Amino acid sequence: MAEDACPCVALATAATGWGTTLSWETEFAELFDRCADSMRFTAYLLCGNWHEAEDVMQSAFMKLYQAGPKLADRSGIEAYLRQVVVRTFLAERRRLRWRREELTDAPPEEIFTAPGAEDGLVVWEALSTLPARQRAVLVLRYWNDMSVEDVAAALGCSSGTVKSQSSKGLLTLRRKLGPGFDRSRQEA
Repeated sequence: MAEDACPCVALATAATGWGTTLSWETEFAELFDRCADSMRFTAYLLCGNWHEAEDVMQSAFMKLYQAGPKLADRSGIEAYLRQVVVRTFLAERRRLRWRREELTDAPPEEIFTAPGAEDGLVVWEALSTLPARQRAVLVLRYWNDMSVEDVAAALGCSSGTVKSQSSKGLLTLRRKLGPGFDRSRQEA
């Protein structure tokens, strides 16, 4: 029975007891199946890079897996997971400032663009130039359709900060995209 479980489960079993771990293991597997794609896409919108988004998502799920048995109330676990994804992204961005690696603009592989996807690519490229905090606010607020209060709770800041970061981020996006971008989308 225990031979089929992953090493993380075996360690958690030894630390917390078999009954608790088994129910958390099942609940975690269901949560992963249900939320992995949406969390990966949210991470992609934050990072602008599928490889980094995968790393952020995996780190977030690992943090949740480790914290899961200690959580008393798991009713809002998806919102908590989204918060972990955003905070993991922000922590990675802070760490990037101290790395000595050279990042390049050229991707290692060919980028596939579906017909009509050019506008989305232009917006994502402009979004990737925003500071991490503004990008997180815009993704949570407008892509995940979260309220100002929910975004503030997810980021651990005030609702006024969310509003100001949202305003600054939208202003910067409008400047980068140019005045013709909005009109051309309305006419189409």
